[in-house]
Amino acid sequence: MQLLKLILRNALRHRLRTALTLLGLVVAILSFGLLQTVVDAWYAGAAGAAPTRLVTRNSVSLVFPLPLSYRDQIRAVDGVRAVSHATWFAGIYQDPKNFFPQFAIEPRTYFAMYPEYLVTLPEFTAFLRDRKGAVIGRKIADTYHLQVGDALPLRGTIYPGTWEFTVRAIYDGIDTKTDTSQMFFHWEYLNETIKKRTGRQTDQVGVYLVDVIDADRVAEVSHAIDALFKNSLAETLTETERAFQIGFVKQTEALVIAIRIVSYVVIVIILAVMANTMAMTARERLVEYATLKTLGFSPSYIVTLILGESIAIAVTGAVIGIAATFPVADWFAAKVGTLFPVFKVSGETVLLQVICALGVGVAAAAVPGRRAATVRIVEGLRAIG
Repeated sequence: MQLLKLILRNALRHRLRTALTLLGLVVAILSFGLLQTVVDAWYAGAAGAAPTRLVTRNSVSLVFPLPLSYRDQIRAVDGVRAVSHATWFAGIYQDPKNFFPQFAIEPRTYFAMYPEYLVTLPEFTAFLRDRKGAVIGRKIADTYHLQVGDALPLRGTIYPGTWEFTVRAIYDGIDTKTDTSQMFFHWEYLNETIKKRTGRQTDQVGVYLVDVIDADRVAEVSHAIDALFKNSLAETLTETERAFQIGFVKQTEALVIAIRIVSYVVIVIILAVMANTMAMTARERLVEYATLKTLGFSPSYIVTLILGESIAIAVTGAVIGIAATFPVADWFAAKVGTLFPVFKVSGETVLLQVICALGVGVAAAAVPGRRAATVRIVEGLRAIG
């Protein structure tokens, strides 16, 4: 107990220096946590992928569609439980900066395959009855202040023209990791409208979503599907939903790596600041440490004093920084809207913050502690008088 009191008094001896060091630690831990959360948000889609779901796309590129006739052939493959499809729409709501994913789907099979999307039965029934109806995620509804029954016009980019939709349902996620920033509407409405307007690109879909009976048969089923359409006009590439999502992340992987590196650079910078603070502290107290040695205190006791002070400052800064991470992350998520479908501070991020703070505390005290422990009594007392 006496040792703890001495450590606390030492830490508060130069209050301005300690306060400024604490401020730097808080900013560093907060920045580290926020940047790590951004990285986690980039991989959120892959993290939420089901192990039994496959995605079948055109082997050339996602830009090229697949024939609707493939659906029944895929469903007949041994090991396949269900098949649905989705087509990327890429419409603009009011302003190009208002981005959120939009997919034309086959409603019954799609939502059956994604039980993590929770829609009430009355709203889902109303959606099924309205050819121009749409289901939007809770995050879209909150960001753009939309309610069931509201009009949702989109300006087409891939499919030109003005498209009129009505919000018939709002879905919630089964947990906080579920993406609630998507919009779904009837593929039949898209297909029929294209027929009327152009007469081309009809009866085609973007990707097929395949639910496999057994996760152990995922590779087998993937090969069987691709073999089915080998040497056809539209060959396929089938991969797990996780691999499909990671494929998108890899397109911006350099940016993700840069963000991760910056997060650790922040920690290295604050380590330098903290080490400088502890070095100044130890240098100012060499006379005191020499006196303690004269009175019979061991070098390990002196090291404990320096290490305890450093860790106390680091832990205090970490606690404040971690506590601030959650409201700042919520504020950031509100500002970016639907850019990041899932933006939550994970337990792993908090653990990394704690580990980094403790690491900074220990590393910053290493050199000053060694110097104080090995200083000769005569050298330490030389400054007296």
